[in-house]
Amino acid sequence: MKRYLQIAAALPADAGDALLIGRVHLPGSGAVLVQARPDGVYDLSGLAPTCSELLELPGVAQAVRGSRGARIAGTQELLANSAFDARDPSRPWLLAPCDLQALKAAGVTFVESMLERVIEEQARGDASRAEAVRQAVVAVIGDNLGAVRPGSAPAARLKDVLVAQGMWSQYLEVGIGPDAEIFTKSQPMSAVGTGVEVGIHPASTWNNPEPEIVLAVNSRGEACGAALGNDVNLRDFEGRSALLLGKAKDNNASCAIGPFIRLFDERYGIADVRRCDLAMQVEGPDGFVMQGSSSLSRISRDPLDLVGQAIGANHQYPDGFMLFLGTMFAPTQDRLGPGQGFTHRVGDIVTVATPRLGTLANRVNTSDRVAPWTYGTAALMRDLARRGLLG
Repeated sequence: MKRYLQIAAALPADAGDALLIGRVHLPGSGAVLVQARPDGVYDLSGLAPTCSELLELPGVAQAVRGSRGARIAGTQELLANSAFDARDPSRPWLLAPCDLQALKAAGVTFVESMLERVIEEQARGDASRAEAVRQAVVAVIGDNLGAVRPGSAPAARLKDVLVAQGMWSQYLEVGIGPDAEIFTKSQPMSAVGTGVEVGIHPASTWNNPEPEIVLAVNSRGEACGAALGNDVNLRDFEGRSALLLGKAKDNNASCAIGPFIRLFDERYGIADVRRCDLAMQVEGPDGFVMQGSSSLSRISRDPLDLVGQAIGANHQYPDGFMLFLGTMFAPTQDRLGPGQGFTHRVGDIVTVATPRLGTLANRVNTSDRVAPWTYGTAALMRDLARRGLLG
């Protein structure tokens, strides 16, 4: 874990030009909004008390660039103290960079993951059946649906063919139909940051990480920046029934975002997100190593279209929201034996990385054994009031 909490790994390759915002737990003060630079992290409380309110500012990038808040800690010092197993509680450490925002996610936005969801459904959550089902599904559907634009006339014709062959699926509906899957990943204030443990439900025997880009969106529906995310997923629970999506997705420490939100400016924007390549690695305590990647250039719905499907006349978010954009990564590498596919083991180190956003690193544990979620909205409000930041 330590090597991923070094400046060279955790921060973007162009960190000197990046506008990075985050949150720090400052002993005696609670959660403090900060700007991160290679030389240190600086208090942004003079601009806004919360990340949510900061993103409401017009010209937020310019405002952060001009901020001269007090230096809280050295960046390397802060990163090192963010490791869950080496933390000095008397010194500051990193939190997830968002706070009051709703935590939303878009599902089935890549053809590869769409096929895997169909396989989960057909296998009824049984990993041992997945390979046989995968071959049967690909024989009917094929594996090149990437050229089909969701909601288009060719997509509608494809649906007719699949229905006629008895292969239509709820996952194909949101994958190539007109309406995207937008769901609530977790609760505001519940996301964990880099260096800490992520949780999988102790009853799950088939689960995986989901490396994703996460957009930071304000109440006006404006995408203001991007972060890295791990949308921890239970394939067996969701495969048994789509109605178990909440249990598959929303568990203690199952939502990781960080290490910082990179604000959009003239150096980095939505065009960079659209062509971003994510690298993911799992390193197990048993010596197992799995590597994967996810390319946003192959997403079937544009990121801003997904934002538009999440917010609008029918649904507002007064505190903004964080939106996971989905992943094309669906691990099939066998870990326990032939045909068993991949599943996590306690102690796995998961990293999600891309040069312009840095690295998000977490250790896997079960959700009943990770640090409990105790710092919610009420606690944040009490701390802000104590610091005189609530008007």
